[in-house]
Amino acid sequence: MAILDWGDDRGRVLSPSGGLANDREHTKSAQGRLPLCAQASNRLGTMSTQLAATNPKGASAMPSDLTLDDVRAAAARIAGAVVKTPMMHSITLSEITGADIWLKFENLQFTAAYKERGALNALLLLNDEQRARGVIAASAGNHSQGLSYHGTRLGVPVTIVMPRTTPTVKVMQTESVGGKVVLEGETFDEAYAHARKLEGELGLTFVHPFDDPHVAAGAGTVALEMLEVKPDLDCIVTPIGGGGLISGMATVAKAINPAIEVVGVQAGLFPSMFDRIKGGSRPCGGDTLAEGIAVKQPGDFTAKVIAERVDDIVLVDEPALEKAVALLLQIEKTVVEGAGAAGLAAVLRNPARFAGKTIGLALCGGNIDTRLLANVLLRDLARQGRLARLRITLQDRPGALFRVMRLFDEHNVNIIEIYHQRIFTTLPAKGLITDIECEARDADQVERLVEGLRANGYSVQLVELG
Repeated sequence: MAILDWGDDRGRVLSPSGGLANDREHTKSAQGRLPLCAQASNRLGTMSTQLAATNPKGASAMPSDLTLDDVRAAAARIAGAVVKTPMMHSITLSEITGADIWLKFENLQFTAAYKERGALNALLLLNDEQRARGVIAASAGNHSQGLSYHGTRLGVPVTIVMPRTTPTVKVMQTESVGGKVVLEGETFDEAYAHARKLEGELGLTFVHPFDDPHVAAGAGTVALEMLEVKPDLDCIVTPIGGGGLISGMATVAKAINPAIEVVGVQAGLFPSMFDRIKGGSRPCGGDTLAEGIAVKQPGDFTAKVIAERVDDIVLVDEPALEKAVALLLQIEKTVVEGAGAAGLAAVLRNPARFAGKTIGLALCGGNIDTRLLANVLLRDLARQGRLARLRITLQDRPGALFRVMRLFDEHNVNIIEIYHQRIFTTLPAKGLITDIECEARDADQVERLVEGLRANGYSVQLVELG
């Protein structure tokens, strides 16, 4: 199992210069040795030069506004100030999917998302006047935290405009890492318009969360590190919201080895880039678990890069996203948000398409509400048949419920909760409906219980998960 030098950087204190105080790699750099990330960039740059000589199309066909050199420069620029997250082989997920799965744990960044990379790269490219005036962004997600954290660390004032509907926890998280939050508008579009207005009025520099070459170059450093650990990847499967991450990663992958397949993933409820690239017109909106990639208007710059360098885009539904989040917690013992699990969801949903391939997946974020995560895990148990709700029709008379409980005991099924409904039913006045939530080893054990109840004359319905 190969792992990049992650160590305990996440708990270290960042110095004002951008490095990790007392960090081993930072010390090595001061002694004349490049940090591992920069070493990887140089080695991969040499590889890409050699490949470009044999396959000029892979390099010369790329737009000039985002190149491998840009990503290599970003890697050197941000080295030591972001966590070099581990890239690990998942034996169990490989067995489940039929592919060779390698995971890049970007959820282990300080703010729990890859967004730090692009935000920091953009900040470090500001001139002195821009730094003094400060930056502004419209975001209610990971970009706001990454920009606020590194801006504060570098002494750059950061203003984040969020819709008034933004959950309080996200406002507090952004403020806790130094950002000044302005609440304006009911939607992201209204917040974005206000941020642009403040940009002009206050002379601030706008840092776009994705539609910016500097931000995309920083995001592309994820692929540099992935290919250092596993240079023989066949395929990279990456979430798409606005397109910044996949633009940077595809730039790296196609420059180093044009044979690497780059596949983007969008939530089925928000197929904005899918439609833009493929010419569709699907509805866009809804309550998706992958709110981090729930973007209605993809980037213009990123769309250009994706059209040239991404091989395919696939859509995943909500059950697939829920399953991927649950599997990553159960198997890899890591918390990943819906957007971060989209790559695994795509592989799980399309087993024949990815079978036998060596696949790199970036777990790009881990900021998920704990209550929502609990719901996802419980729903996954229900889909496995380990949790169930049985709707049983009973007579409203003493002992009726007791006799049912004896059957649960005989089948060794644990009762969690019981709900009685006497009023809002279509049964006669002496009848009632009882919903019983229960816990079993598996779906077969529940099925045997249902058969036992019916054999004793009870009307039983298994309430399906929607």
